Amino acid sequence: MKATNGEKIFYAANYAVLTLLGLTCLFPLLNTIALSLSDIHEIQSGRVTFYPIGWNIDAFRSLIEGTRIIEAFRNSVIITVVGVTLSMAATIITSYPVSRRIFIGRKFFTLLIVFTMLFSGGLIPTYLVVKSLGLVNSYYALWIPGLISAYNLLVMRTFFENIPDDIDDAARMDGCSELGYLIRIVLPLSLPVIATLTLFYGVGNWNMFLNILIYINETNKYNLTVLVQNMIRSQSLLQELVNSGATGDTQVEVVPESIKAAGVLVVVLPMLAVYPFIQKFFVKGVMLGSVKG
Repeated sequence: MKATNGEKIFYAANYAVLTLLGLTCLFPLLNTIALSLSDIHEIQSGRVTFYPIGWNIDAFRSLIEGTRIIEAFRNSVIITVVGVTLSMAATIITSYPVSRRIFIGRKFFTLLIVFTMLFSGGLIPTYLVVKSLGLVNSYYALWIPGLISAYNLLVMRTFFENIPDDIDDAARMDGCSELGYLIRIVLPLSLPVIATLTLFYGVGNWNMFLNILIYINETNKYNLTVLVQNMIRSQSLLQELVNSGATGDTQVEVVPESIKAAGVLVVVLPMLAVYPFIQKFFVKGVMLGSVKG
């Protein structure tokens, strides 16, 4: 059906507003990239905006040589990979039973899950429990208390409920067990929601900050987020990096602004690189898992 003039104006206004909002999200990232790759004289003169002026990667070199960023990157990868694996396994194992209509007490356990979304023990009681279990200064203190997100569990449960009963009946007639039905049929059909929740858990683990400050005491176990935040806040450390670049064996020229931008990019870019590979599942997984059809 042909759009009316009023509809065309409405669509044009929507596109204009959405484009403007998209640019406001994109411009800070472009400015950060430009600052990390620009010549120090251009940065000091204030000419750098949304594109690099003068190619200079000394900020990244200073980060690698003057900080523990490689070690912190490895820690972030370990925290994210193990955390996502444990969380996804626990979410699947928990959400599948409460999605089964033959499971006695499914409504009761669902209410218990929703209850945890509204009420929690609090920060201090949680810390005391973690400490009593001997998990302080261990990555298990990061993985176990937040092993399952109640929101993600409900999304996956709803997705499982939307799988037609005819598939279940056909599997039972073929002699498929409960575990076999989950592994061979349910999980392959649930790739969109699995990819979506993997992204949710991955971003949460990669950007973990407060829990690491609370539970991790040794600086060599810090992840990228904490390391970069400490670096940005510590003017003395930034000045030390600048001075080390000026007096080292390999002459590098950096300013604090470029080092800050390079540190932020190291934290942000891995998640940006992963997102395009699962973007096609993202909208489908959220919509199908959020609203029961």
